[in-house]
Amino acid sequence: MYGKRILLGITGGIAAYKIAFLIRILKKQEAEVKCIMTPASSAFISPLVLSTLSKNDVAIEFWNKETGAWNNHVAYAEWADLLVIAPATMNTIGKMANGLCDNLLLATYFSMKGKTVVAPAMDLDMYKHPSFLRNIDVLTKDGVLLIPAESGELASGLEGEGRMAEPEQIAEFIAVFLEKQTKTNGKRICITAGPTQEAIDPVRYISNHSSGKMGFAIAKAALIRGYEVDLISGPSKEILEHPHLNRIDVITAEDMLSEVKKHWHQSSIGVFTAAVADFKPQNTAKIKLKKRDGIETIVLEQNPDILKWASSNKNKVQKVIGFALETNNEEENALIKLKQKNLDLIVLNSTKDEGATFGGEQNKVTVFGNTGKLETFELQDKFKIAIQLIDLIEGLDA
Repeated sequence: MYGKRILLGITGGIAAYKIAFLIRILKKQEAEVKCIMTPASSAFISPLVLSTLSKNDVAIEFWNKETGAWNNHVAYAEWADLLVIAPATMNTIGKMANGLCDNLLLATYFSMKGKTVVAPAMDLDMYKHPSFLRNIDVLTKDGVLLIPAESGELASGLEGEGRMAEPEQIAEFIAVFLEKQTKTNGKRICITAGPTQEAIDPVRYISNHSSGKMGFAIAKAALIRGYEVDLISGPSKEILEHPHLNRIDVITAEDMLSEVKKHWHQSSIGVFTAAVADFKPQNTAKIKLKKRDGIETIVLEQNPDILKWASSNKNKVQKVIGFALETNNEEENALIKLKQKNLDLIVLNSTKDEGATFGGEQNKVTVFGNTGKLETFELQDKFKIAIQLIDLIEGLDA
C-alpha cells in the first residue's frame, strides 16, 4: 500500500474514535493519509489526533480561519487514489445518495474521479430502515463500494447490525482493492541492491557494510510509478512485496552478473546501487582455515564489473544509472566513473556526509550527468530521495 494516497472522510458518529487506529495501520503500510472531517465529527475525535497520526493538516471547513487558506475540495479529490468515509453516518449517506452538498467532505465526494468507499455506522433500526437501504442501493449503483457494518454491541446498548467494521478489516479491504487497481506503465526496471559476499572458506567471506536500503527504496519508488521491477539483491534483511516485483536473491558478484544478464535485455532502465565486492579470493578453501596452521596468504582477483557490462550492452533507449561511494576526491572520482563506464547518471554519496551512513534510514547524494552536476539531495529519508531519483531518471527523455 506504500505511496498510495488515502483520503479519509470522518463523519459524526461514535465510531470516529476508531479512525486513529485505522490511520496507524495505513501509515505502517506506508500509505499517505489525509483527513477531512465534518464539523460534527470533531465532537467525537480531536482534529489534533488525526493530524498528528496522519502527519498532515486536517480539513474541516472550506475556509481555514487560522491560516486564511482555502481548503480546495477539487484538489483533495484529485490528490486521492481512494476516498474512504468511515464512519459513514445515515445523515452523510443520505446526502451522498440525494446530491446534497453542504460541507467540505461532501463537496470532495462529488468531485472524486477515483473510487469512494463507505463504512456505515449507526444503530440497528437505522441500519435496517428502508430509507437507508434505498440510499445504499443508489450509492452502489453510482459505483460507491460498501464495507458492511458488523453485528455487535452498539452505543445505544442494543446488540445487532450497525457496528462499523474494525480498522483492521477496513485496512484489508483498502489493500485488496488497491492491489487489484494497480496498473503498470509498460516499462521494466532492473535494480541491483545490497552487498555481495565472496567466500574465503565455508564460514568466512569478503564483503562490506551495505544494507540494501537505498536499492530497496528505489524499487519501492519504481513500483509506485508503475514499473515492473526486477530487484537483484545480495544478502539483505530488507523486505519488499508487490505483485509487480520480481526479487532475485544472490550471494556473489558472479551470481549477480548472471542474473543481470538474464534480465537486462527486457529493461528500459538499470539502477545499479549494489555494493559489489571488487575482489574475491582466487581460491576458496573447502574447509575452515585454522589459526594453528599459521598465517594464510589469500590471493585476490578482480570480480566482474557488472555496471560496465550493463552499459556496454545497452541499446539506444536503455538508461544506466550507477552509484559511487567515495572517501576522497568525491566529485572527481564520480565523474571519472561516469565517463569510463558510459553512464547516463551517477549518484554520489560520501563517507564524509554526517548522518548518511551504511544501514541508516537517511542519505545525502549528488547526481551528475554528462552535462555536469544535475541535483543535490540534502540529508533526508532514502525513500524520498528514491522518488526524486525516479523523477530525474524519467526526465532524461524529456
